[in-house]
Amino acid sequence: MAKCDEGYLCEVCGRDVAQLTDSDLYLRYVVGMLDPEVLHTTPERHIRCNPVLAQYIVAEDFPPVPVTGPFDKRSLDPVFVAQQEQLLTRGWRRLQEISGGELPIIEYPLPEVIEQNQRRMGGMS
Repeated sequence: MAKCDEGYLCEVCGRDVAQLTDSDLYLRYVVGMLDPEVLHTTPERHIRCNPVLAQYIVAEDFPPVPVTGPFDKRSLDPVFVAQQEQLLTRGWRRLQEISGGELPIIEYPLPEVIEQNQRRMGGMS
């Protein structure tokens, strides 16, 4: 089977990341943590298979992901934690909005990330 026919396999658990709403790769892209130029070469993971990132999603319909150790958000600066929770929760909600739609991939990110990407590329659309 061709690599493109295999789907996107999680580098942590090895299972298929079948839904955009479960994609750590696209969550990081949507919030600006991943350069669009490397989107196609970056390994995929389920959001929950990256607990250090997943712990910042605070939503009724996303069960909390506990983290222990030095990256546990409870041991980090509260201002940083609040910023990460706001950003990653918005990003996760954005994945819910765009899932199953016909939106071009360049329009997936949050509006401020699209603006940053355009500035980075010299205003090109």
